[in-house]
This record gives sequence, C-alpha cells and structure tokens, in this order.
Amino acid sequence: MIYRVEVQARGVRRMEPETVPTKAPGGIRLRGIVIGFAVVWLALCLSATSLGIGYLVGRSTGTLSGNTMAPFQQAWDLIHANYVDQPVNDTQLIQGAIDGMMQSLGDEHSTYMSPATYQSATASLEGYEGIGAEVDLTGKYIKIVDPFPGSPAEKAGLKAGDEIVAVDGVDQTGVDPSVTREKLLGPAGTHVKVSVKRPGEPQLLQFDLIRAKIDPPVVKTSMLDGNIGYVSLAIFSDTASAQLQTALQDMMNKHPKGLILDLRGNPGGLVTSAVDVASQFMPADKLLVVERYGDGHEIRSYTHGGGLATTIPLVVLVDSGTASAAEILAGAIQDYDRALLVGMPTYGKGSVQVWLPLVNNMGAVRITVARWYTPNGHQISNLGLIPTVERPILQADVDAGKDPQRDLAWQLLQ
Repeated sequence: MIYRVEVQARGVRRMEPETVPTKAPGGIRLRGIVIGFAVVWLALCLSATSLGIGYLVGRSTGTLSGNTMAPFQQAWDLIHANYVDQPVNDTQLIQGAIDGMMQSLGDEHSTYMSPATYQSATASLEGYEGIGAEVDLTGKYIKIVDPFPGSPAEKAGLKAGDEIVAVDGVDQTGVDPSVTREKLLGPAGTHVKVSVKRPGEPQLLQFDLIRAKIDPPVVKTSMLDGNIGYVSLAIFSDTASAQLQTALQDMMNKHPKGLILDLRGNPGGLVTSAVDVASQFMPADKLLVVERYGDGHEIRSYTHGGGLATTIPLVVLVDSGTASAAEILAGAIQDYDRALLVGMPTYGKGSVQVWLPLVNNMGAVRITVARWYTPNGHQISNLGLIPTVERPILQADVDAGKDPQRDLAWQLLQ
C-alpha cells in the first residue's frame, strides 16, 4: 500500500518545469508560465521521495564491479593528468557522468536534476510565494496574462497585457524573461517594485507589491450561450479535485444542458487527483488506468463514485499539450464513450516517474518506473490519444481571437 501511494503521487509529465499553459484571447493556449508554478509542480512530484527510495533500492540488481568501473576510473585519471585547463572541477565531472548515464537510457523522461534545481523543487510543497500571476515568457519582457484573484498582482492593479520592464529599479531590457520571473519570487511579506509598460499609457507605471503565499487557481468556469457550461482544468494538483467540485456544484445549480471540459495544455500531475476528477464525470468502480511495471506487475485505479456530472452530455477538449494524468482522464472517457474528444492528438506522456535524491547533495535522478494503459489497453506513452473529431487552431484563428475547437464542442452539444 505504501508503494502504491508513492507511485501514484509521483506520476508526472515530461519535465519542462517552468512551462505551463497560458491563455490568449479566445481561450487558445500558448506556451508561457505561471510564476512559481514550477516549484509547486515539482514539489507535487517530490512529496513522497522517501517511500520510493526503499522500493527501488530493494529491487536493485545492478552491481558495479571493479572491471566495470575500470574504464570510468581510467577516463577520470586521464582527464586529471592531461586536460589543458587544470585543475578540473570534480563535482562537475561527477554530475556530467550521472547526466550522461541517464541520457544513455534513451528515455527523455529519465533525467538528472542538479542540486540547485532539486533544491528549488523541494523549497515548497504547498503553493509558492510571489506576486501571483499567470505570465507569458515568449516576448521581450515578461507579460502579465492573468492576475490570480486576490493575489498581490491583482490588489496592486496589474492587468493582462502589462509588460514588466524593470524590477526593483533594475532595467530588464535584454534579460531573459525567465530570469525576471525569478526576481518576482520571494518570501511572503517582502516588497518588490516593478515598472510596467501598459498598452495605451504614455508613461511607465510604478507598482509596489507585497509578496504573499500563492495557491494558483487550476479551475476556471463560465456559462456559454445556449446554457452550455465550460470548465477549464489547468493541472491535476492536490487541490484540483476540491476546486473542481466547488465549481461543478455552482455550475450544476444553473442546470446546464451540456458541459465542455477543457484539458488543452494540461500537463498532468497527480494520479490520485486524476482519479478524483474522473469520479466527477464517470460512474463508480470504473477502471481508469493500468500502471504496468518492468517486473510485470500492475496497479489498477478505479473511480470512486459520488460525481456531480456523471450523466450530463460532455465534450472534452484536448491538444498536443494534453499530457500525463490529463491523458489518463481523456483516455478513460474515450474508452467508455462517456464523451467525444475534440481537438488535436495528445502529447503521449504515458509513463510514471519517481524523483530520487542522491547522496552528498548531488541532486536527484528522475527514473521511469512504469507505463500507463487506458481501460481498453491502449498504450499512452509515445502514442497519445487521437480525438474523436480533429480540429486544428490556425494562426488566423489566433490572430482573430477565435477558438474553433471550443466552438465545435459547443455545436456538438446543441
């Protein structure tokens, strides 16, 4: 049972820690970042590290003999004896060797994480501390996409479209927006001053924000024309299920005739959260996913019932950013014909990883330990899901602020 909890708490997407979906006008998802979401996201993956160590050490079969290590020792000695720039950094050599070992597996999801990255990832297991805004890092400056409700960003008056051009008086021109993002993070209660370029304003605007602990909202809802409910789920965090249940209770009181569940750009998250979310839309005791391990054993997860939207007509939106736990949910919904999938093929991140810390503060390794299969036995890993109805979003749609995928879902529910 301990092992089951460990694995389910650690089933995560491919690691692009700083990248999460953002929204452009019209609901179209673009690459961007939620400030500090990387910390939250990796923390979710790291919350049960000690349990995983025991299991993996227990099943270890690889032993390094003197003969096996001899070429490594020889290379080490040759570098120290012959490399032109001495002295060499032994720590970097070790980290490079570990990184190369992980890359040799040929699995993009099995990777090495440096001590600095690992420390950042474990800094917080609940939320993060900063200004609280969804931002876009693809431009010259960091751009506000959406201040979180009740956040320091919203309270200070930051708006969508604002570009942060200076932080604490330091010009950010030429600075990578991801570096600017780090400057906005900090302990709750501390101040950060930003200079903002706002469309239509001739002068820069100045804001003094007081950082706070932020719990990013992961559920957004609205009622569309024709009495159709719309629910967007950004990530399967430990709070996603509770947020979704609250949103669905409010929405179902309005008696919608159909629901659109938007999983586009959802990178996945906790399998336990996926089970809880699936249980809102599917009957009890339905097989949701099969986790299949290298030694042949399987773990099966089932819905637990009590859902608020198990019979209402449903359409699910997916795209190439739909991954991991989001694919688990979409795959089960498709297998049981619970809803139509509309959009584009999903990412195909159908494997389970664990983060395991290394001794001597050398960071951690991320190792694939299992693969996911849908109830009908479809392998998600590297294949993804093919939507029932494919509909791309063209650049012309983006420029016009249109969302043809959501529009099509709306039409299917009429």
